[in-house]
Amino acid sequence: MPDESQRATDATKWAGLIEAVAKRQDRAAFSTLFEHFAPRVKTFIRRSGASEASADELAQETLLAVWRKAALFDPLSAGASSWIFTIARNLRIDALRREQRGSVHDTSDVDAEFQVDESPQPDSMLASAQSETRVRAALAELSEEQMRVVELSFYEEKAHGEIAQILQIPLGTVKSRLRLAMNRLRNLLGELS
Repeated sequence: MPDESQRATDATKWAGLIEAVAKRQDRAAFSTLFEHFAPRVKTFIRRSGASEASADELAQETLLAVWRKAALFDPLSAGASSWIFTIARNLRIDALRREQRGSVHDTSDVDAEFQVDESPQPDSMLASAQSETRVRAALAELSEEQMRVVELSFYEEKAHGEIAQILQIPLGTVKSRLRLAMNRLRNLLGELS
């Protein structure tokens, strides 16, 4: 186990090598960093549950990121090892997220009784349909001008300034019509419940 002075010397050495990569794109410095950190990063990633191939790939990606981002390293905020292992951890998290997004949930090894049905329940589907009917009925009660402002604002997601330009009316009128429409809808939906 290295003593405190040896760790400080190593930290200075690694920081100096990263600085050499940043300033001069020093391949020899990078090679030294790679030889030292690649196996350690690979082991770190393997311990997080990654396969051998995935850990090898992520270790290489990590050190490639060190090469590309060396200028961003600040020895005053983090040690070289911490910085490199943070890059590795972030790449591992990104890889896990990609796997989760891209994978189809395989439930072949799970008993059917433990599977969760994510589809909406019949009562919530009925409530949703009834709510939608109520909202449509309330919208039909709005004046044509109010309905157009609501459509542009909520369905087409236009900003108030854009609505004013489209309808060729003052911005204050847009806001007023929208406020009146929302109050009218609130009252109508309250009456219909």
